[in-house]
Amino acid sequence: MVDNLNHNWINGKKVQTDNTLKVTNPATNEVIGEVPSVTEGLINDAIDASYQAFSSWSKLTAAERAEYLHAWADNLLQKKEKLASIMTEEQGKPYGESLGEIEGCAQFIKWNAEEGKRIYGEIIPPSSPNQRISVIKQPVGVCALITPWNFPGAMVARKVSPALAAGCTVIVKPSSETPRIAIAILDELMATGIDNGAANLITGKSSLISETLLNDRRVSKISFTGSTDIGKLLMKKAADQVKRISLELGGNAPVIVLNDADLDKAADAIVENKFENTGQMCNGINTVLAQSEVKDELITKVIERVTQLRVGPGNQKDVQVGPLINSGAIEKVEKLVSEAEKAGANIATGGKKVENSPSDLFYQPTVVTNVKPEMSIAKEEIFGPVAPIISFDTIAEAIKIANASPYGLAAYFFSNNVNTVYQVSEQLDFGMIGVNGTQLSVPQAPFGGIKESGMGREGGHYGLDGFLELKYISLSLDA
Repeated sequence: MVDNLNHNWINGKKVQTDNTLKVTNPATNEVIGEVPSVTEGLINDAIDASYQAFSSWSKLTAAERAEYLHAWADNLLQKKEKLASIMTEEQGKPYGESLGEIEGCAQFIKWNAEEGKRIYGEIIPPSSPNQRISVIKQPVGVCALITPWNFPGAMVARKVSPALAAGCTVIVKPSSETPRIAIAILDELMATGIDNGAANLITGKSSLISETLLNDRRVSKISFTGSTDIGKLLMKKAADQVKRISLELGGNAPVIVLNDADLDKAADAIVENKFENTGQMCNGINTVLAQSEVKDELITKVIERVTQLRVGPGNQKDVQVGPLINSGAIEKVEKLVSEAEKAGANIATGGKKVENSPSDLFYQPTVVTNVKPEMSIAKEEIFGPVAPIISFDTIAEAIKIANASPYGLAAYFFSNNVNTVYQVSEQLDFGMIGVNGTQLSVPQAPFGGIKESGMGREGGHYGLDGFLELKYISLSLDA
């Protein structure tokens, strides 16, 4: 695809650099473009611009800020087919998934635009007749937003729109694997005529950019989505200035299928979720826990559906599973499957790279049975098209297996007993629970995890709260 996505945005202007980063298509291994690799000076320029713009952007009314956000969402919808093609070419996911992601971007932006109008304060009863107590919410300031490669459009929209709606200014740093779709999406925001410096985007060496942003006191907030290891490093560095930080990190989502579940419904949902985005979802199912009475039947149903999945480049018709993002990703998948097999697990279907594919990043949709909780494939985040299935006898055993993980982003379970729904939901140590379904990412609800899966939420009014400070005002009246 020919485009002009070779620039950054700083202070309302397109910026290019002599040093660049090459971007490749994982489906073909071909170089599809280059983006700037910014210097420390350009990073500081972005901070300067964002800091200067904050005073004017934050003073706009919520309705005025919403007009820009609605225009941005409309621009994305008008160009959704082109944007989806850019995303598929760069990230590898099937075109239909990319199109849905762009449409989802618009939904999040529009919702946050309206929710920004409902940032309410509070009046608190005083402690004396002459005292008046109020609490107001104010934007935190300049926000650095670091987005991942697996949902490179949605995560830009999910971070930028609540920050701008709250009155903050932003500096976006997209993944070096997928910078072009982030640039294309920000192009549409800049086309609205938004204030210079209110939204900036920089690409380049991650360590240089994050270090510079973390060390500058004018940056009030860091929002990061990515690996737990990187999140821990950012958290440590943010402590030097007690800088506000929100983190959406790794996951190891279990799905528990109880013996009273609708097995066809469970199998449909498991396969749809597990193999979406080639299994590269932080809240995607990692392990399938099947109660012993229904284990064999569930395995049969899952395998029937998995063997029908079509693998190939995302721009081909009817493809449901694309390539993994890079060589490190497929090497990890191969290693986990191999270790599981050596430890006694059975590969029921799949289990190796796709032969005669246009690149070496395609892996067969795979089901692994006879998996034990202590195996690495059950404990580590696979981030690939592999479904390990573990058998359990009692609900208590399943909850124990699920909660043993250091991660706590999402968990799912299937049961037709309303008592079980509440009992299991309350006992699972995860930030999000899906019951008899797997849809979790919606604009109006808080997306995020606990334990080593991070802190903070995106979505709902909770998502805006992350970009707001509380200010308590106590007024003493004249007697």
